[in-house]
Amino acid sequence: MRSDASDPQRAWAFRPASPLPGVPGGPLSGLRFSVKDLFGVPGWPLRASTRAPVPDPGQSVLVRRLLELGASAAGKTHLHEIALGITGANGFGGTAHPTRLECVPGGSSSGAAVSVALAQVNFALGTDTGGSIRVPAAWCGVRGFKPTKGHADWSEAGVLPLSRTCDHTGPLAADLRTIIRVHEALTGQPVPPQDWAGRRVGLWLPDGWVTPDVHAAVLGVAGTLTRLGATVTPVDFPEVLDAYSPIVLSEAAAVHQDALTLDDPGFLPFTLAALRQGAALSADEVEAAFARRAAYRRQLDALLDTFDVLLAPAVPTPPPLTGQDEVDLPGGPLPLRRAVLRLTAPFSLLGAPTAALPTAHHAGGQPFVGVQLVGRHGQDDTLLALAHALDTAPATGTEPA
Repeated sequence: MRSDASDPQRAWAFRPASPLPGVPGGPLSGLRFSVKDLFGVPGWPLRASTRAPVPDPGQSVLVRRLLELGASAAGKTHLHEIALGITGANGFGGTAHPTRLECVPGGSSSGAAVSVALAQVNFALGTDTGGSIRVPAAWCGVRGFKPTKGHADWSEAGVLPLSRTCDHTGPLAADLRTIIRVHEALTGQPVPPQDWAGRRVGLWLPDGWVTPDVHAAVLGVAGTLTRLGATVTPVDFPEVLDAYSPIVLSEAAAVHQDALTLDDPGFLPFTLAALRQGAALSADEVEAAFARRAAYRRQLDALLDTFDVLLAPAVPTPPPLTGQDEVDLPGGPLPLRRAVLRLTAPFSLLGAPTAALPTAHHAGGQPFVGVQLVGRHGQDDTLLALAHALDTAPATGTEPA
């Protein structure tokens, strides 16, 4: 399963001569995984897909644990530079989509998603600060999971941070069963099956925020949930970027403060400008952002008191072209970054467990478009089981087989 020298997508940052072997006989024996190049692995370089110097986070507790559970590590994958972006651009040429080479795969866990989509590994380790697992999962047609913030078994120790407030670690895989297997091995507890009968689902699909094909795809998933016995009700939730952006940029600037003292640190121009913007924020501005975050958390908690799960689009469009900075939406043209992050950032800013699933199986579904399922804080097992039930629901006569 180890890739050869041909890597047209530029997904791989480092591939050792042979994988790091897992402990024989463990519950994950026989599985290979890729490691996003933010995780510290002894003997492997850590560059965070940048030409700039980066701090050493030490050894990743999560990678070590997966090896102890029997999985083997195949190598490190590229990301959007230092994880500050959603397309996969970096200082090494950027990563391309697994099958549409003219398009972006999503980021920042771009190489992670590509390595899974091309079946080079069984699962991939990624991180998600504002959508960095969910966006590439959707645009590459795979599955992704962002656990509840601070989940004890999805450790962030030994991972180069972007934003300590918003960072999460999590897996991507071609199917939910593999993600559940990894989660069960880490927690030591089975994930009991769940069904959708009687579940209350809040549908967050803001007017004008997605293209018509994405809108239809999300409604197709809502239709499947209704057929499975859930009650689907539209809900409102605000854009949270006025809280998200100051928090992430200020914390990222603190992580990379040593590099920012250099005349030419080596970051791409956008990354450098964003870090300098974060460094220029005042303490009062950051404090105000945290106050807005607390208000948004109260709003989300109120929704999750009413609904068992939220359903939302994971991306606003199908995969954009490489170099595309703007998207045309029914609400008007918008910078690509904002169009994406306003859909995904709420659930990393506020720490709720979230799964990303493709929509192609459902009525109106499109390839390389996905939805998010958002669960209650701490109810990761229930969310994963419900996501699996949705993902494996049989197609109806009106749905593509």
